[in-house]
Amino acid sequence: MELKQIYAPIQNDLDKVKDTIKSISRIEYKWLSGQLSYIVSETGKGIRPALTLLTGKLYHYDLNYLIPMAVSVELMHTATLVHDDTIDKALTRRSQATINSMWGDEIAILMGDFLFAKAGEFVADTQTPRVIKLFSYTLGIISSGEIGQFRGAYNIKQNREDYFRRIYRKTGSLFSLSTQSGAILGKAPEESVAITKEYADNLGIAFQIVDDILDFTSTEEALGKPVGSDLIQGTLTLPAILIIERNPQDNPVKRFFESRDNKDAVEAIDTAKNPEIIKECYKIAGEYCEKACRNLKSLPQNISRQALYDLAEFVISQGT
Repeated sequence: MELKQIYAPIQNDLDKVKDTIKSISRIEYKWLSGQLSYIVSETGKGIRPALTLLTGKLYHYDLNYLIPMAVSVELMHTATLVHDDTIDKALTRRSQATINSMWGDEIAILMGDFLFAKAGEFVADTQTPRVIKLFSYTLGIISSGEIGQFRGAYNIKQNREDYFRRIYRKTGSLFSLSTQSGAILGKAPEESVAITKEYADNLGIAFQIVDDILDFTSTEEALGKPVGSDLIQGTLTLPAILIIERNPQDNPVKRFFESRDNKDAVEAIDTAKNPEIIKECYKIAGEYCEKACRNLKSLPQNISRQALYDLAEFVISQGT
């Protein structure tokens, strides 16, 4: 199933979210307006705002609050990408030049800060202290995860649990903000809010695992960035961790981290594409998707609940 089918119940409202995001570039300062327009012109899958709208639609669907929240989570996500690219010295993102590569690190950091500020403005429009506090808490979790990733660069002594904790902070926490805020703003009972959190916590981890698999198995054209870029930047993802587990003493990942030599990087990337490693990674991602969906049956039986099931199936189907 394609995303456009899954998003069908909320597509019109998701379009409103996208239009609102694009509108933030319409400011008097022309130079800043041009940069903002560049940043928001190329959107991704829109999973995070879709999660907010879908969980909000489970109960009381009030777009006066859900639209600003959906805009907020997507702006937060975009801001983290701008900062990530700056830290990683990335040259491309979604097949276009990054902000840092075009205007420099200083401008990119300030642009990310501006987007975080706008995200804060929109979450304030929900007029819901619990959601505003959750937004701030999530921003702290994401920041701590980025610090951990930066400090752990080229550190071979990381295991699966370290990885799962890191990608929860990086991806799962924002998925969780998306669903919890939607449920809270939709006046869901507390049991349902907890179920949407469990769903997002696990779906976010599965989503990141699949993204990390595709970093090795996809093409530069499809990724919009070089294949194996995470490994080259010293970040251990699940395929690389499985290589280390199979041969702890001598493996191409260890050799690359020690030498930083391109030849060793190519060998490590090629090894990560081993069908057995990729199969095991997808198996683990599938287990997280199963955890995500295990209690969805307790939510109202409607089109939004079915979309959550379908979204989990979509995540695990990518690249398989």
